[in-house]
Amino acid sequence: MTVDAHHHVWDLSVRDQDWIRGPELEPIRRSFTIADLERLARPVGVDRTVLVQTVTVAEETPEFLDLAERNEIVAGVVGWTDLTSPDVADTLARLRELPGGSYLRGIRHQVQGEADPEWLLRPDVRRGLAAVADAGLVYDLLVLPHQLPACVKAAESLPELTFVLDHLGKPPIASGTMEPWASRIRALAALPNTVCKLSGMVTEADWKTWRVEDLRPCTDTVLEAFGPSRLMFGSDWPVCTLAATYADVSDAAVALTEGLRDDERRQIFEGTATRVYRL
Repeated sequence: MTVDAHHHVWDLSVRDQDWIRGPELEPIRRSFTIADLERLARPVGVDRTVLVQTVTVAEETPEFLDLAERNEIVAGVVGWTDLTSPDVADTLARLRELPGGSYLRGIRHQVQGEADPEWLLRPDVRRGLAAVADAGLVYDLLVLPHQLPACVKAAESLPELTFVLDHLGKPPIASGTMEPWASRIRALAALPNTVCKLSGMVTEADWKTWRVEDLRPCTDTVLEAFGPSRLMFGSDWPVCTLAATYADVSDAAVALTEGLRDDERRQIFEGTATRVYRL
């Protein structure tokens, strides 16, 4: 059994995805449903998933919770709420009371789009992160390499909150430049309340020419830094389809972990996500 710990869906008839702009993203400028996901995920052995937010719109999280309630494959939801709001704790409590509210497992914000590299350290954001911890949820980090030092400081200051790093912190795979990304990853991984998703790599590589070996240096870095018990597989579907099919991403993850023991691979493909997201 495999858990896909990171995927999305969206319906453009409900709302626009304002981040899908430009000709290079045109292939994903359409609606993607849970049924579409299941047709691709089931054949490669995925039987549970974590549905992750896509836009900073409050209405999306209740919609995702409802999808989880109605679709067996979705075992957890990482939603969005405004961390800077003074009533974030009340908002999280209200989300838990909605249909499907028991599926809420974490919160995420597109920190990668914030101009301030230390956005995570703002007092109002820190208060919101503390509320996430108090609610028994985890926090997904969507950041760029230059924002990783702030992630380290945030995780140090909130040891009671589990931080899940999405997409390896977006290493510059296409350029082949490992530093300073690798050093910053090791600093984050040194903190016991941090976890990393083995996801999003193909779209950080050259979309047309990437090979599994292009991804290996970054995979090896996070394997060494976090260890299999703090790594989890995620497809990043349908964003991954800009560079690869769902099966391609799954096959790449299997190839990149082929040197591990069976129990270590079970952690990456099932155990870590099940434990961290309480699936």
